[in-house]
Amino acid sequence: MFRDGYKSGRLLIPGFLYRLFTFFIAAVWLINGLYCKILNQVPRHEEIVARILGPSYSRSITVVIGIAEVLMSIWIISRIKPTWSTWLQISLVAVMNLLEFFLARDLLLWGPWNLLFSLLFILFVYFQSFILQEEKKQA
Repeated sequence: MFRDGYKSGRLLIPGFLYRLFTFFIAAVWLINGLYCKILNQVPRHEEIVARILGPSYSRSITVVIGIAEVLMSIWIISRIKPTWSTWLQISLVAVMNLLEFFLARDLLLWGPWNLLFSLLFILFVYFQSFILQEEKKQA
């Protein structure tokens, strides 16, 4: 379960971690898209959309964002064009969180700390895609 095989007698842990982290990142997008936005289990997301884009179509826009996040999770799992996926994720997380920080800070779960958590997620995605991926290739 924890090994991809052996190379020079070493356990290929980076390959396992790469897959584990890939599924974790995809799960973040899936949970936020499906559970929080499409199923509206976290109404704060719709309130944030209403604050930034206006209340008229906030529910519909929130669902569209949720669908896009579910599609992102599928793209991540598919491993099709992973570099593009990584840079799009980093860009989206940065833009969404900066907008929320400046326009709807009071609605964020951790207030201004959300910006720190989004930065940590961005660094994690970068690490998984570019650093751990390289280690996996070399292992």
